[in-house]
Amino acid sequence: MDTPVLSDRSQFPTDEVVFSHLGKSKTLWVSLFQYLAEEHPDFTTEWRYYNDGKSWLMKVQRKKKTVFWLSILKGSFRTTFYVHEKAAKLVEGSTISEELKGQYRAGKSFGKIRGIRVVYRNKKDVEFAKELIGIKLKVK
Repeated sequence: MDTPVLSDRSQFPTDEVVFSHLGKSKTLWVSLFQYLAEEHPDFTTEWRYYNDGKSWLMKVQRKKKTVFWLSILKGSFRTTFYVHEKAAKLVEGSTISEELKGQYRAGKSFGKIRGIRVVYRNKKDVEFAKELIGIKLKVK
């Protein structure tokens, strides 16, 4: 498993700090956040340092609903979507990869939710994230 790299509590993850870790996946970051700005301008982002994982995470929200969590990896980044069991049919009927659907099916359950992690390696990963955002927003 990829380990988050933003582990220094005293170093806030500015764009410069984040981009220094992303490498070639910076274009995927720009693509994802351009989509969010254009299609979901009501989303908010917040970086916080979490002692339990000893790293900085970004929480992306619409009002009080968390849409996804984001962490920075060496050469990439990852988003984690916690999806309610009510969305199972939407996940299965979506165009996300079989690997991601398998994560949902086999994932550890936290009450009635399970996580799906997208590690950004190519443009398809951004498309999968867009679809997962849509699923999150459909489920109340």
